[in-house]
Amino acid sequence: MEYYKNFYQIKSNTEIFERIEAEREEVGYYNLPYQDTAEIKDYAQSISKKHIIVLGIGGSSLGARAIYEFLLPSNDYNKDLLFLETVDPLKINLCLKKVDLNDTQFLVISKSGNTIETISIFKYLNSLVEIDSSNCTIISESGSDLTKFANDNNIKVFDLAENVGGRFSVFSVAGLVPLAMVGVDIDNLLNGCKRVADSFFAQEDYYKPIIRKARFLVENKSRFNINVIFSYSSSLESFNKWYVQLWAESLGKININGTRQALTPVALVGPVDQHSFLQLVIEGVRDKTLTFIKIADLKDKTVIPKRDGNKFDRLGLEYAEGLSFNELLNKQADATIASVEEQKDIPCDVVTISTVDEYNMAKLMFSYQLLVSAIGQFLQINTYDQPGVESGKIILKESLENSL
Repeated sequence: MEYYKNFYQIKSNTEIFERIEAEREEVGYYNLPYQDTAEIKDYAQSISKKHIIVLGIGGSSLGARAIYEFLLPSNDYNKDLLFLETVDPLKINLCLKKVDLNDTQFLVISKSGNTIETISIFKYLNSLVEIDSSNCTIISESGSDLTKFANDNNIKVFDLAENVGGRFSVFSVAGLVPLAMVGVDIDNLLNGCKRVADSFFAQEDYYKPIIRKARFLVENKSRFNINVIFSYSSSLESFNKWYVQLWAESLGKININGTRQALTPVALVGPVDQHSFLQLVIEGVRDKTLTFIKIADLKDKTVIPKRDGNKFDRLGLEYAEGLSFNELLNKQADATIASVEEQKDIPCDVVTISTVDEYNMAKLMFSYQLLVSAIGQFLQINTYDQPGVESGKIILKESLENSL
């Protein structure tokens, strides 16, 4: 008699950490914080166009957009960064109304080099303005058709490493090149990543929160399978979209035991969405974990003025007068957190970003990448593939080919 088992078992924290360490040899994003940025910065400084348009979808654009829109309100960049991420013609043409195409650098990003949305938009833009080596940059894998196109047309190309997946590529050339073009301090970004990576792999201050949260989410996934983020600033709205892709595409998998695994991401802008979603949280089914993200210093001193005369006497609310909107926003977050904690049966945690800069945003995003990797190891899935997404691409391609 022979007996073999391959039961799904939740591993120890030590074993999970050892597996993540082993992954560093094969999974490229772990090593991105330590890359040399000299070529990127030199090239970015050579770009004189006023507008930078990124042609890319999903992982090719969401990360860079999250960082840019987080930093934009507090910085006076001398170039615009726009993103064409969809084949919706209304969105495309609305974006193009904002720019002078003759004063635009086109940045085409596709890991595979044959992303139908990206290449289709590329062809359309070329029908409006001649795109060549003077106004185009390409980022793709070294052997892709897009890279070959770039080489044939003497267009500058940055190679995207094969072992860096799209949703983990924000700190690769896919994110750093467009951000450097508009003046973002990409070295400070990588310093934030290094702060988290060095701490985690030395099992210091970032290690325990990440491993413990990953374990809690996996051990309680049958009860709390919806993971909600409340971001308390509109500048984090694109970060929310990045989080949804990272979480859903990485963790919605079939594990080694053939069991379907899923943790469902929901991402909300707290000041707006708390007025609706909080009702569901407080009185609805207990199937959600909550993460609140606050920004201590928004670098904005706009203040609610004190009354001048009696004009607003009837409106009351004088207790908010004299507060900065930054203070009101965080007090709003604190009140929401307190209302959740009063329930005593809703898991929640709070992330506070100290200020708006590259370093702190990178710490947040790299922490989430490590968290997803840890959860993937606990679930015993392949965190870095996306067969469900690929099947849809294949069906679309076949449908279009059959219609010829």
